[in-house]
Amino acid sequence: MENLKNLNAFLQNFGCKVNATETESIAALLKQDGWTITDQPETADAVILNSCTVTASGDQRMLQAVRKLRVKAPPNAVFLLTGCYVQAFPEDAANIPGIDLVLGTKNRMQIPALLRNFLDAGEFINAYEPFASGEMFESLPQGSDPTHTRAFLKIQDGCNRFCSYCIIPYARGRCRSLGLPEIAKKAEQLKHYPEVVLCGINLACYGMGTELSIVDAVKCLADAGIPRIRLGSLEPDGLTNAVLKGLQEIPAFMPHFHISVQSGCDRILEAMHRNYTCADYETLILKIRKLFPGCAVTTDLMTGFPGETEQEFCETLEFVKKIQFSQIHIFRYSPRPGTFAAGMPEQIPESVKKNRAEQLNQLSGQLHENYLKSCIGKIFYVLWERQKHPDYHTGHAENYMLVEVPANPGEHFRGEIHPVKITGIRDGKLTGEQISNY
Repeated sequence: MENLKNLNAFLQNFGCKVNATETESIAALLKQDGWTITDQPETADAVILNSCTVTASGDQRMLQAVRKLRVKAPPNAVFLLTGCYVQAFPEDAANIPGIDLVLGTKNRMQIPALLRNFLDAGEFINAYEPFASGEMFESLPQGSDPTHTRAFLKIQDGCNRFCSYCIIPYARGRCRSLGLPEIAKKAEQLKHYPEVVLCGINLACYGMGTELSIVDAVKCLADAGIPRIRLGSLEPDGLTNAVLKGLQEIPAFMPHFHISVQSGCDRILEAMHRNYTCADYETLILKIRKLFPGCAVTTDLMTGFPGETEQEFCETLEFVKKIQFSQIHIFRYSPRPGTFAAGMPEQIPESVKKNRAEQLNQLSGQLHENYLKSCIGKIFYVLWERQKHPDYHTGHAENYMLVEVPANPGEHFRGEIHPVKITGIRDGKLTGEQISNY
């Protein structure tokens, strides 16, 4: 077989931060095996697509990408489809025209060998394997991007919740976690980053089945000297009093909580199998704001769940106003075959879903503005990122709000953390002035 050092791989990611982190890891795995990563599909010997299947629109974007890349890539390039779509719908994935090799969300360490096998034999390979009980966390090489000022570290996989609308437990298996010794090793590799974000499919369940919790993972990174540590998306039921107080005691922990709520109506939450009420969620947010004054609380909200009435949607609007989220990620319900909700009666028309999403989006903009106003006059430590405009430095504060300050000619602060006094708001971002000797 020809030397792998002469072979190029093009990777395309779809979906969440966990997928993006895994795609970087796959790139690192291929580099270790002698491949060169290219951003030009025209030069690729292998095209690897890491799929998402949270929504039907995500499936369509992936399928469109396969068709477009098949035209751009050389005729003999091997196409590997991996990720959640394959794991959730293995038969459909195996029948996609133009795909040569399919692999789900497990056994990613096999990718170099699978590519070699296809290049040797030229025959379709179906490497899908269902999850079994007792699956262990698969630790992939830690990927990194030198153009980024923050790194993402995946420490948890799988979900045991089985919300009625969600395909992810079928695509990811049951909860499992990366051990602390492995986290410590990866933290050493990431020490040159000023900020690390911990991510997972159900991150708040880190350590489930052991004596560990997400606090232990954050402490592990802090002990390694990582200056700033964030958490990715969280589910409410994993944020116990002990976890919140433990996070409060870690100076490197950044006070931004993205906690999915999905609906502000108790009947809809029950139909979703969310296992909490609006009152439970509100109590949690009050605890968080007491322990982390001024923190940002952001969320995910779904419109158009089956059977959601106009009155119930209005309850969600009122709940959102009551909680005063800093930002909201809004998405329309998408039926996923194999989930309980897909077979529920009273499916909502797309036009109604869209209209409700637009109403929520308008409200979200107002709440975001309110939160930004509450930041004026305060001092934040801002991690400066790539300078997209020569006249401004742009970066994120502890609460993950974007901040801009004027830049002098030739001045570059990328990767540095500076104190800034917030003086105003412009185009959805905080503005301010850097403070010296603070």
